[in-house]
Amino acid sequence: MHDIGVVHRTIDRPPREDVEALAPYGVSTLHEAMGRTGLMRPYIRPVYPRAACVGTAVTVLLQPGDNWMLHVAAEQLRPGDLLVAACTTECEDGFFGELLATSVRARGAVGLVIDGGCRDVDALEAMDFPVFSRAVNAKGTVKATVGSVNVPLVCANALVRPGDVVAADSDGVVVVPAERLREVTGAARAREENEAGKRARFAAGELGLDMYGMREPLKAAGLRYVD
Repeated sequence: MHDIGVVHRTIDRPPREDVEALAPYGVSTLHEAMGRTGLMRPYIRPVYPRAACVGTAVTVLLQPGDNWMLHVAAEQLRPGDLLVAACTTECEDGFFGELLATSVRARGAVGLVIDGGCRDVDALEAMDFPVFSRAVNAKGTVKATVGSVNVPLVCANALVRPGDVVAADSDGVVVVPAERLREVTGAARAREENEAGKRARFAAGELGLDMYGMREPLKAAGLRYVD
């Protein structure tokens, strides 16, 4: 996180099939499956409706108002990678737009998560390139100061290491540590199977008060019903 001016060309990526096994589960489910950890701050939002992506993190540490390292990072991308970019200090300039999206998609990138600004939103939606950012901002950037690529960084309060798996959808962005990938996938699958049964009971009219055994604890806590 404090290593400036370096590009790590070799990172450990989890097996592609393990990433694909995680992909069907939404961010909320994955967050719960990890014990309610791993979420980025909720100000990171999709720049167009229904954007979603899951991929292996290639991390980019940017300098404020400077997108040079996104161009550097493009060379390090492999199919299935997801760019995760943070800045050395808060900055909402438009670091990323249509041209960079075209470039990184050609290298196999599935999306971008950036604790900074993005622009060319209509074009990004038209090409269906998912971007999750803290701001939409037409203000451009320069290419003057080096940062780093493939170093651990903190993006919107979440630690992201190169090779971790990042999932993003309308509910937010979550980081799954690479070494926990299979464990979290299994927990997410079990959670969804459990929720399917509850969904059927709710649809049949059963109340959460009864399904979760809430009545006695509520009574003990002092809740009274008055007719």
